[in-house]
Amino acid sequence: MNREFFIQDALHVAPKLLGSQFSVESAEGMVTLRITEVEAYMGVGAIGPYDPGSHSKDRRTERNASMFLDPGYAYVYFSYGMHYAINFVCSPADSASGVLIRAGEIIEGSEIAQRRRLIKRKGSGTRIPGHQLARGPGNVAQSLGITRIEHDGLDLFSSPFLLQAPLHHPAQISSGPRVGVAGVAGGSEFPWRFWLPGDPTVSAFRRGRDAPF
Repeated sequence: MNREFFIQDALHVAPKLLGSQFSVESAEGMVTLRITEVEAYMGVGAIGPYDPGSHSKDRRTERNASMFLDPGYAYVYFSYGMHYAINFVCSPADSASGVLIRAGEIIEGSEIAQRRRLIKRKGSGTRIPGHQLARGPGNVAQSLGITRIEHDGLDLFSSPFLLQAPLHHPAQISSGPRVGVAGVAGGSEFPWRFWLPGDPTVSAFRRGRDAPF
């Protein structure tokens, strides 16, 4: 996988990311995620329908600035005042679009991911089932150790990241409305969520509510 892979808009890139492996290195060690669920978001300058669910739908701000970087960079944001989420930036620079990494399977560094998740649970000693370690975008970021301060705006093709294409193209891909997105942006007009059907790591669908990101 290379930067050219991300030159198209997020809607084209998103389903092609399924099955890819995304690794993040830290002082604790390497954690690798096999991507099983993603969502596409379009923005200012992107060719396609207006996306009212996108952080960059209207203009560039200090908070969403990374969405306007060259393709193949990370956009990390803090969601609902609770957790981080990571997007892979697509499209040429200044044409904002990105793919939210919604869920995946931890295939390397599962014990590191367990520790990180349990810390968030305030010391609960109950182990988290493997298929739930990175189920949902907040759990993805937590398992991989991703934060806005450390990782927003970084190159996906440089340390501490490693991104590898899938060994085999998925036999089946499902699509449907995006999870937790309010209003029309989370409805059938935007079937911009893509996932591997039958994979236990894929998150359950829920309708969105109006709230600041």
